[in-house]
Formats: sequence, C-alpha cells, structure tokens
Amino acid sequence: MGLFLNPDIELFSMSVASDIYVDKTGLIDFVNHFIGKERPYLASSRPRRFGKTMAAKMLASYYNQAYHSKNLFNGLNISDSSSFEKYLNKFDVIFMDLRWMYGDALAKKKVKKEIEIIPHIQSLVIDELRNEFADYVADDDVSLPTVLARINDQTKRKFVIIIDEWDCIFREDKNNQALQEEYIDLLRGLFKGAIADRFVALAYITGILPIKKYGTQSALNNFREFTMLDPLGMAEYVGFTEEEVMHLCDEHKMSFSDMKHWYDGYSFDEIGHIYCPNSVIEALNNRKIRNYWTKTETYELLMSYIAMNFDGLKQKIVDMLAGGRCKIDTDTFQNDMTSFKSADDIITLLIHLGYLAYDIEKEEAYIPNSEVHSEMVRAVKADGWDEVYKAITDSEKLLKATWAMEEDKVAKMIHDVHTANSSSLVYNNEVSLSSIIMLAYYSAAKDYTVIREMPTGEGFADMVFIPKRSANVPAMIIELKWDKSAEGAISQIKDKGYVDALKEYTGNLLLVGISYDKKTRVHQCRIEKYEMK
Repeated sequence: MGLFLNPDIELFSMSVASDIYVDKTGLIDFVNHFIGKERPYLASSRPRRFGKTMAAKMLASYYNQAYHSKNLFNGLNISDSSSFEKYLNKFDVIFMDLRWMYGDALAKKKVKKEIEIIPHIQSLVIDELRNEFADYVADDDVSLPTVLARINDQTKRKFVIIIDEWDCIFREDKNNQALQEEYIDLLRGLFKGAIADRFVALAYITGILPIKKYGTQSALNNFREFTMLDPLGMAEYVGFTEEEVMHLCDEHKMSFSDMKHWYDGYSFDEIGHIYCPNSVIEALNNRKIRNYWTKTETYELLMSYIAMNFDGLKQKIVDMLAGGRCKIDTDTFQNDMTSFKSADDIITLLIHLGYLAYDIEKEEAYIPNSEVHSEMVRAVKADGWDEVYKAITDSEKLLKATWAMEEDKVAKMIHDVHTANSSSLVYNNEVSLSSIIMLAYYSAAKDYTVIREMPTGEGFADMVFIPKRSANVPAMIIELKWDKSAEGAISQIKDKGYVDALKEYTGNLLLVGISYDKKTRVHQCRIEKYEMK
C-alpha cells in the first residue's frame, strides 16, 4: 500500500459519503467487460469538472487487492451486476496522478537541476514496487515497464494501471517536444507489445485531450478512445444525465428548468442530454444558479485561442455566440496544444475543453448552454473583441427599442452590428445575417425562449421569441428578407400563418420585419402589434 501502489480507498469512500452523490458505478461493469480480452486499454477524455478523477478513484478502489472494499460498493449499482464479484479486489493497482507527479518532478528539479522529469516519475512508482516486491526489484532499476514485466514473470501477478491527467505534460509543457516524446515512449513501454499484454490486466487513462496523433496515427493505437466527440458506450458516465439532474432538483427543491437552461447542452446519441457535474453540484450546494466555471489554465487557453483568426475563426465564434452552429472537420486535429493549421483544429480543441459541444451526426459545433456562453463572452471581452462585446452590451437597448416599436432605431442598430461583425466574405450571406440578428438580440435569452426556423403555418418562421413564464414582455416573431421590403416580411408572417405557432399564447405579440438590400447594404425595419384571437 502506498501513494501509487494499491492506494488507500478512503478518497472514494469520502465521495460516496458526500451530501450529493450520483452513483456512476455502472462504469465498473462497463470496464470489466474488457478484462481478459484483447486491448484492455481504455482512454477517457473529457473537460475539467466532468468527474474524471472521481471515476479513476472509484476504479482503483474496486480493483485494489490490498483492501476489502465490498461493503463500500454494496447497495450501489455495480453490486447488482454479474461482474461485481468477479474482479472485486483481484489486482494490484498502480494509480498515477500525472499532474501531481509532474509537479513533484518540477519542484525537485528546482533544487537539483540534474533531475529528469520522466525518470523521476518512474522512480516514484518503482520505489514503492521495490518495497512490496523486494526480491524482484533491484536498487538500480530505472525502467518501470521492465520492473512490471519482471514481477509478472516471477509472480504471475497482473496490474491495473490507472493514470489520471495523463495528458498533463502535453498541456503544461506544450512546446517541449523532446519531453513529450520521452513520455510517449514510457507509455508505449507500459501499454504496447506482447510483454505489456502479460502484466497489464487493464489500463484506464483519463485526460482532457485524446491521445496524441502523429499525422493520422494515434501514438497508442491499441487504446480504445472515448472522447467528447464520440464517447460511445461511456456516454452515460461523461457527466450527469438529464434523469439524474431531474432527480437531484426534485430532491433539493430547485428549479429543473433553470438548471437545464444553464447547464444542459452537451448531448450524445447513446444517452441524450449530459450536464457538467461540478456546475450542478455547486448550484445545489449554494442554492444559486450561476456560472461556476473558474479561471483554470483552460480559460487562459481559451483566451489565447480565440485571439487566433485561423481561416475565419473569429467569424465562426461570432456565429456561435449568436446561437448558430459551425460545420467542422475534426479529423485534422493532432490532439495537442500547438499543431494548429486551421480554425477547425482550434474549434475541435475547444470541444475537448468543454467550451463547445459537438453534434456528431451533423458534424457541427455549438456553444452548449448559458454558463459556457457567459464564459465565452467574458473571454471575448478580455481579448479585445470590442465590436462583438459592444453588440452584446447594446442588445438590451435594441430589445427595448423593439418593444417601443422604434423602427428606424432598430434598423440602425442592426445595421451597425451587421457591419461590425461580418467579414466582407460573408456579409451578404443569409445564414450570417440570421446569426447577426441573434447576436444583436443577445440579452433576450434571459426573458425569452428563442426558436430559429420554427415550423408553423405554411412555412418556417425565421425567429420566434416566446416569453418565459416569469417575464412580462411581448412575444415576437421576426422575419428576415433580402432585397425585399420589410412590409413584405410582415405580410409573410400573416399570410403564411406564422402566428399559429403562438395560438396558446394570450399576451402581447409583436411582428417584426427586417429587410436588407445587398447592393446598398441598407437595413429597414417594420414593427406591428398583433391582436391574438
């Protein structure tokens, strides 16, 4: 028993005893199915605050042969599984917290400069193996894969190797290619080849980034990867499911609709909606819905990446801030922090960091929820995107001008936002104008549910603003027209029965027609009150 070899199960038992605990032990059953088969190597990548370390501690507590942890898991979901008893406390566990180990190496390097990071990380584990397996580990052993192979050869004991924050070196020392290659060589020694297959019963590594690619090939191509792009069978364990959040809200007497508005947005075909666990727990503990994303190194990275304007990145960020989606190719991303060749690479990274969500069927990225949206706005403001931030801060004025039916003022404000936030390449793009309108009406999100391309009557209403129950504001239908009159837009709303979408609504309704002339770049606006019958 030690820090790395068969660590104490107390940390997971503390989690189970917490006031708010969501049972994710079904992950154990999922992982158990890979033991005793080819490629028992699993890599789970997800953003900060999504429970990576909790899952790693849980697995370590389950497999750890130095403890009897049956009572810890009794009553939890895994205890009903047929695989529960099969692997419970059956293996020696090596648990490596790479962030801590890397930090320890750096601290010692400051005192003793000749210390090398990867050898030091190996020595921390080898020292504990030497205490436990004294007959098989020599004083001069420096290779962790060699030591594990020898122990297995002499004792036939296999190891479950769990590495938390496996990608720490790629994030913390992102420009040190020599160190990264040395680290990958260590991982190859631990996890690739016939010798490794003998001493590894299971490998489970967690991180923010997927495994580093060189060209199109993964550095550890024998790993099964579960990522924010495609979590496959691990989708249920990426975060809290909608059913779990509904149960928590009911138990703690908090509004599920508010929780959904702020923290929903990630969605996977296999399981549906997924919520950030940390944000939900903080909201429940504090009894307050707000932004719980803190300034970690990922926020600093966000600021630096949005400052890059690869391949029109800024325009794509603006479109997503305005509620739009962005078609991307995720295959070119090299799974590191430096090898960027296009906007798609940076957007893919932002998906892995949790700042964007991904629709795998449509291959589109988008901002998932209000919490992340507010974080993106904060980053845009800090990075000096003045025109974008001005549109956001002026949106309250635009909304009030619309309610007051100040048509010329509305037309002028939309013209200013359109001119400041659309590049010449997309200025006359209809999708771009739609996104610009959403950006201009940014502040409406607090009072309205906004639906774009809402099917109704004989067609699709461009934008329908439905007031939330607590909001004393008029409903709005906005129709956009190119090279036609704003009056024509109003007529289309009426003639095609778009108001039928709001037939259950009994409050005030505004019909808003916005037109744009591609040649003169002049915007017009017409606003009418509509009496619901």
